[in-house]
Amino acid sequence: MTNLNPATFVWSIADLLRGPYKQSDYGKVILPFAVLFRLDAVLVPTKPAILEVLGRFPTPEQKPPDDLLTLASGFSFYNTSRMTLADVIANPAGVLGDLTEYIGAFSPNVRDIFERYDTLKQVRLLEERGLLYNVLQKFATADLSPARVNNQQMGALFEELIRRFAELSNETAGEHYTAREVIQLMVALLFTEDDEALSIPGTVRSVYDPTAGTGGMLAISEEYVREHNPGARLALFGQELNDESYAICKADLLIKGYAAGNIRQGNTLKKDLHLGMSFDYVLSNPPFGVDWLAAEPEVRAEHLNQGAAGRFGPGLPRKNDGAMLFLLHGLSKLRPVTASGTGGGRMAIVLPGGPMFIGGPGSGESEIRRHIIENDLLEAIVALPGDLFYNTPLSTYIWVLTNRKAEHRKGTVQLINGAGLSRKMRKSLGSKRVELGENDIARIVREHGTFRPGELSRIVPNQALGYRTITLERPLRRSYHVTAARVLRLDADPKLGALPNLDAIKAALLGMGDEVVTRQSEFVARVELALYGLGLKKPQLRAIAELMGERDEHGEISTDAKGQPIADPDLRDTEDVPLTETIEAYVEREVRAYAPDAWVSAATVDPKDGLPGKVGYEIPFNQFFYRYEPPRPLDEISRDLRALSAEVMDLLAEVVR
Repeated sequence: MTNLNPATFVWSIADLLRGPYKQSDYGKVILPFAVLFRLDAVLVPTKPAILEVLGRFPTPEQKPPDDLLTLASGFSFYNTSRMTLADVIANPAGVLGDLTEYIGAFSPNVRDIFERYDTLKQVRLLEERGLLYNVLQKFATADLSPARVNNQQMGALFEELIRRFAELSNETAGEHYTAREVIQLMVALLFTEDDEALSIPGTVRSVYDPTAGTGGMLAISEEYVREHNPGARLALFGQELNDESYAICKADLLIKGYAAGNIRQGNTLKKDLHLGMSFDYVLSNPPFGVDWLAAEPEVRAEHLNQGAAGRFGPGLPRKNDGAMLFLLHGLSKLRPVTASGTGGGRMAIVLPGGPMFIGGPGSGESEIRRHIIENDLLEAIVALPGDLFYNTPLSTYIWVLTNRKAEHRKGTVQLINGAGLSRKMRKSLGSKRVELGENDIARIVREHGTFRPGELSRIVPNQALGYRTITLERPLRRSYHVTAARVLRLDADPKLGALPNLDAIKAALLGMGDEVVTRQSEFVARVELALYGLGLKKPQLRAIAELMGERDEHGEISTDAKGQPIADPDLRDTEDVPLTETIEAYVEREVRAYAPDAWVSAATVDPKDGLPGKVGYEIPFNQFFYRYEPPRPLDEISRDLRALSAEVMDLLAEVVR
């Protein structure tokens, strides 16, 4: 190979595809071929051992056991073809058939990768376009053997290719690729509380990504651990819906020497393919604003049937965004804390702003926040700069969660405002216009680690994020006045039922005169007297009297048959009472000073604590960092206005001349 960087050299092979392929399709050829040549280079030294094993099973019916073949290859994969890629290239006339046979001879875990890439389709297209042999020849000059490129270097090469191809396809880049510096920040926040454990030789930890994409989060987690403790081992697990992303992720792990069987393909919300497993760390960048309708039957059934024993017991968000379902799923995968206080797990997830405040008390979103905060699972939220992601201009946040908080963090949530920490990129990539520098990442991690309030940090008690929405009632005040229009109400009111002597009742009411009465008891007595002897019962008489009433702020408070005040629906209001104070104290201070006759409705009661109203939780992030800026002095504003007026007059004078 030339002295070019391996990634740059492999990238240069894409020049062969110009014309017959769109730029956004280059990766469909280059990525699987890079995997193919790497695996071939890895397996070449043990090819004789594989052939020796095959020689012991001479007939097709006698197939060697899989474990015997992996033992012979020395890896978790193998190829049973008698050829290598060098042999395929040495026969230009038969290159299509030989390459197809060679790819088909890989072990099932590798064939799965090429099937997800649809590599054989690309091989046929390359042959039809007269490019197959040229691409193979060019790749053959790239020495991707472990002696030239070790596993870590190959992983970095592969990630660089993924990044470059993602940039060529901005419309889908964010679905498959999270900016490296964002992942580095997430990983640092995730592992910062476990640096001591990660410094012990022989430490074993596990990390899981339920939206693995191309595996960037898993790869950078592994780099972090290796850098801080070369003697530690990190087991990588993940699940990914997109076929191509799954293939890239699995291939990346294989070429780094990891067990790629820990990466599963499928809809995480629909079916947890790591059921029964829990992990030390969970990382995720779920899709934003994507509905979860495809998984709705399974998600809803789990919510209803399993409750707290399932993933989605706390609540279900609205159908147009499933990000909070991934949040719940990730929490369910954290390693539990043992009776002795050991174990536990940590999670970092990227979310837009909505999950912090969307949904009022009792909604699915609020109940999810309630579950997280009341169980003290939320450690910190970090605000990221805008324009940081490839496919969204939305403000984004990293949530750090754990089921084993450090003692000094218990009962609080740390908010870190990193929105102003970034540097502008020389060239925009889709919606991504800025990036986090090393100093920016270090600043945020330091703010998190020191756990002190400051310019960029706020320490907020859990209770300060909760509130209770109560309904306030005011009494209905009415005056009473008999008019022809009000008497006609007797014909339409269903509460009265069939009245005997209706015409006589109407006549008797009209005979009462049109005097306005403000006292309810006085008017009811008058009605009873006027309608005496017409066969009416007391409740009917009272109901007829009420029909002659109208709202009147100067009238007497209306009461029901039991003497209790009747609430005026037009004066009904709600108040949000912070959980940091009692309902009584809040109402006395904030309500009765202005409406002394108000009372708290008991019609709605929170199901968890039995108190009036409904409890809700939200995280008003920006409110905690708000700084009041006083308006400019009036004389300064007046001086500027006079200067502008004079400038305008001068311009008008020039026009007149």
